[in-house]
This record gives sequence, structure tokens and C-alpha cells, in this order.
Amino acid sequence: MEGFPASKTPDGIRQETYAQLLVHHALRALMAEAVAQDVRPVDCDRLSFTAALRAARRTVTCTPGIFTP
Repeated sequence: MEGFPASKTPDGIRQETYAQLLVHHALRALMAEAVAQDVRPVDCDRLSFTAALRAARRTVTCTPGIFTP
């Protein structure tokens, strides 16, 4: 089930939580970088985390092997 941790131990849940936080931070950093490169000023409140997450998922699933293990 999505939304529930896959791990059953406190250490595993802690690891999953850190992984989620890292992904969130990485996406926000990429969003900020993309806005900084745009020639038009964009209000940070207008950025959509959900849209960025969906775009990242599409990129990762459409281009397998882009990340090395």
C-alpha cells in the first residue's frame, strides 16, 4: 500500500523517512535551479511540487539506466 512504510523495523522506517526527505529536498533544489535559469521571473509560490514529482517519475521510467547503481 502506498503511504505505508514497507519496512517493519524502526531502523527501516527511519531509513525510508530519510530517503523520502532526501528526494523531496532534491526535487525542490532542482525546481529552484530551473526557476533561476528561466529568463522570466517566476514566483516560487507558483511552482508545483506534484508536477515536478510527476516529471521526475516520467524521466526515470522513460529513460532506464540513466542512474548507475
